[in-house]
Amino acid sequence: MTVTAHSPLTDVQPDTDVAKRAAALKRVPDDKAMLRAVAELTRDLGTPNPRIFWSDFLASAFLGYAGLAVAILSGNLWLQCVAALVSVLALYRAGGFIHEVSHVKHSALPGFRFGFNAVIGVPLLVPSYMYEGIHNLHHARTRYGTDQDPEYLPLALMKPWTLPLFIFASVLAPFALLFRNAVLAPLSLFIPALRQIVVERYSGLAINPAFRRRPAEGEAHRNWIIQETAASIWSIVLLGGVFSGYIALNAFLIFLAIVSSVAVLNQVRTLVAHLWENDGEPLSVTAQFLDSVNVPPPGILASIWAPVGLRYHALHHLLPSVPYHALGEAHRRLTAQLAPDSAYHCANYDGLTGLVARLARSTLVRGA
Repeated sequence: MTVTAHSPLTDVQPDTDVAKRAAALKRVPDDKAMLRAVAELTRDLGTPNPRIFWSDFLASAFLGYAGLAVAILSGNLWLQCVAALVSVLALYRAGGFIHEVSHVKHSALPGFRFGFNAVIGVPLLVPSYMYEGIHNLHHARTRYGTDQDPEYLPLALMKPWTLPLFIFASVLAPFALLFRNAVLAPLSLFIPALRQIVVERYSGLAINPAFRRRPAEGEAHRNWIIQETAASIWSIVLLGGVFSGYIALNAFLIFLAIVSSVAVLNQVRTLVAHLWENDGEPLSVTAQFLDSVNVPPPGILASIWAPVGLRYHALHHLLPSVPYHALGEAHRRLTAQLAPDSAYHCANYDGLTGLVARLARSTLVRGA
């Protein structure tokens, strides 16, 4: 962990005092100088660049599907493995744009939501309605880290077995999504009670099992229905093609394996997006920032496992409307301008391995 400043949390050892850190987190006041600098130094970075968005997204999707095609069609095992790896990493990056779709002003990127859903969202069974209207709740000032946050679990304060279960659940994601779209969604049109369950519990990319989604309204409801219908038709056609023999079972299984691998990679990334040390109480903005993670350069692996700006996840919690391609510049400005004792310098970490090990040790200590 790279810490060059002092905060109430740096006096508590992360591996042995998890409960103390959770208590200290609730006492962290807002670093007003940091928050003021964040607002002042990044005012010109809020506009998304359509060329960067479209070229990055389409290139990633093309590479991902090309790798999938080679993995399915090649008769060379080694080539299949390499192509599958390329496909997983590229589709993972392309899928990461669902995060940008949930934040960006759509008038600034006309057609991008449709493009995302047509190219990635529907084919990979994760249309953007499953994230839009969910992710913004994670950023709500009074919801972060509480039982009303769909994207938070106090993992550092839970039992050791929760971590492997957390990862294993993502392995089954494509199977669950196929069943949801091909079976539950059509049936729910005729069974109101089932529809309520589908909407509340199976229509959002959430990790908090206690979260219940509310039905969308207005334009959001219209987008939901269109995307859900498309995902249902695609799922039914896909399964129908397999059962009728038009789609080879081997090709279908390779597709599922790649989609499942994308889901696992994203779940591992989610595992280290936060420190997960809040025990359910509302936090100050600075405390939310300190419970989140930046993995800035010079390391380059984070650009692979935390693409599309996700390596600056803590900074993103301070600047949720800043597009992914501007977060690196925002980080450079803030790092250069903020004083050494600023809380901003306390959310920078070295890499994936250390963060996973820290979280695992926390659960082991907690479960002892």
